[in-house]
Amino acid sequence: MTASGAILFGRYAFAPNRLGYCGPDDNQALLEYVASRKADAGLLEIERRFEGAFPYLRLIAEANGIPDPFDDRVVEAYWIGNSCLERVEAAGFYESLATRFKNRMDNRAFSWLSGKLVLGARPHHNFHVFDVYMRTGLMKDNHADIVVETMDACRISWGQVVDFDGPELVTLRPRLTLLAGKLTLTEPEPVRVTRQIEGLGFADQARPGTVVSIHWHWVCEELSVVKRRRLMSATQKYIQLANQTL
Repeated sequence: MTASGAILFGRYAFAPNRLGYCGPDDNQALLEYVASRKADAGLLEIERRFEGAFPYLRLIAEANGIPDPFDDRVVEAYWIGNSCLERVEAAGFYESLATRFKNRMDNRAFSWLSGKLVLGARPHHNFHVFDVYMRTGLMKDNHADIVVETMDACRISWGQVVDFDGPELVTLRPRLTLLAGKLTLTEPEPVRVTRQIEGLGFADQARPGTVVSIHWHWVCEELSVVKRRRLMSATQKYIQLANQTL
């Protein structure tokens, strides 16, 4: 078991788990594990039950010859992005997507999804948000604004801390929006995000000037310059891929 990788996974998985979107109904235990930075078999049992994310970790690990799906490199690749993604071949990614999602889509929808593999799509969380989790056909109907708001919350984003107020931080964060029918990021806007629940959180040392990662309005971790660049690059890449089928 790679303890630090399991903790890193939990930093990003906690918020959607708390909202009931994925993973088992055990978010308090997940919060306590990650906040205390303690990893054991109980944490792994919780995290293996994330049916959306865990198969992607296995795919990345197998493609890189890494025995542990919770290895730091694998977990970082999925949530942030790194060179491990480039070793995932299109054929293997196709098989994974077909097994999990083909029966949930009509042939046309799956065809445009699988067509993006040859254009460089890899198993990054933001690709999942922009092209798997949300059906692009919805972007053209009356619910488009709601869909974009959901995608914006679900994607892994970044924000620079400008102030803090107890359990909340005020960050400058680009917002995902539709402009002329295409997804784009705005200039950074002030956004309040949550960093603690009942005194427990994952970025207690964040101060003005710090850049943090955000998932469903929850602060996941402080981002180094390198991690921020990787996340920004991956996000722009998958926005561009999504725009091809809007």
